[in-house]
Amino acid sequence: MKVAIVVNSSWAAYNFRSNLATEFERAGYEVIFIIPYDGNYSKKLQEKFKCHDLYLNVKSLNPIQDIKTLLSLLNIYKQTNPDVVCHFTIKPNIYGSIAARILSIPSINNVTGLGTLFIRKSLATYVAKLLYRLALLFSNVVFFQNTKDQEYFLDNNLVKKSKSRLIPGSGVDLEKFKPFKSINKKNKFVFLLIARLLRDKGIYEFINAIRIVKKHYPKVPLEFQILGEVGVDNKTAIQKFELEGWIKDGLIKHLGMSDKVEDVISQSNCVVLPSYREGMPRSILEAFAMEKTVIVSNAPGCVDIVDHQVNGLICRVKSSEDLAEKMVTMFSMPEKIRQKMGLNGRKKVEDFFDEKTVINIYIKSINSIANNEKVV
Repeated sequence: MKVAIVVNSSWAAYNFRSNLATEFERAGYEVIFIIPYDGNYSKKLQEKFKCHDLYLNVKSLNPIQDIKTLLSLLNIYKQTNPDVVCHFTIKPNIYGSIAARILSIPSINNVTGLGTLFIRKSLATYVAKLLYRLALLFSNVVFFQNTKDQEYFLDNNLVKKSKSRLIPGSGVDLEKFKPFKSINKKNKFVFLLIARLLRDKGIYEFINAIRIVKKHYPKVPLEFQILGEVGVDNKTAIQKFELEGWIKDGLIKHLGMSDKVEDVISQSNCVVLPSYREGMPRSILEAFAMEKTVIVSNAPGCVDIVDHQVNGLICRVKSSEDLAEKMVTMFSMPEKIRQKMGLNGRKKVEDFFDEKTVINIYIKSINSIANNEKVV
């Protein structure tokens, strides 16, 4: 059984799908990755798995570019002849499913989140919905990571209910992300935001909230950090000069990118994500696994895992003032309460979001497809 995993970036494939591929191999499958090579993470993946270079322009809305992606997928599928293809993110979901159908290859799709295209509705949103409606007709099963995304697709007739399944995100590696006995040694309360630097991740709200907190609590030892890539190929990306201005003003510390996210989380007190919409926010699951408190916005995906005042705090979407208020609440509360929240977060991921659960769902689905059985 040969299984292909198709992802829109080498970085995401390496950081988010390596464990899935490893477990596939342990289950007896031959695994290949189909990814756009980046010269860095693609090389790291090639050390463990067979990889094939996919032509894919994530940002482009040019139909000619997307036709090239479809042709690239068709060519790779013909060369590799996989028995099942697992697609992640919008363009692999759409064009990968069409290519798989043309070649009569079963496919599994994962809607990891709706993203900017669906947050900021435009003509491109309408086109994407038409393409999704067509492509998902050909999928054997479509996984959703939260109820709101699943409901959106069902309400807009983008997927048949019989093919729709809800899974607990991508899960979290509970062995890699586990509680550390020591917290940060800076004698400061550290707020950490882990995300690509996009407007839709609530970056501006985070910065404005920092200004509010610093203005009213200038003597409280606080530090605000951002871990994530700047200059992302996205129309809502934060510009480098903006980031440099925030750093110069002493608002934040930018930690860049890291393959050791667990080390960064271990040195923080609270992980923040004021996003406008998520699939299932991995940074929050990872923070929970390490018994850290969190603050998230009242957005799909975020509210699927955070229980207000139980394992974290929830603020209003696009409200810097409310985010600032929740930050103050967080650093002002007794340490014992924060510790209790952290314990509650760890228990939640242990009970519902263990990565092994998600991997088992995939293996069971692949085996069902191989045996010509209905995926349940």
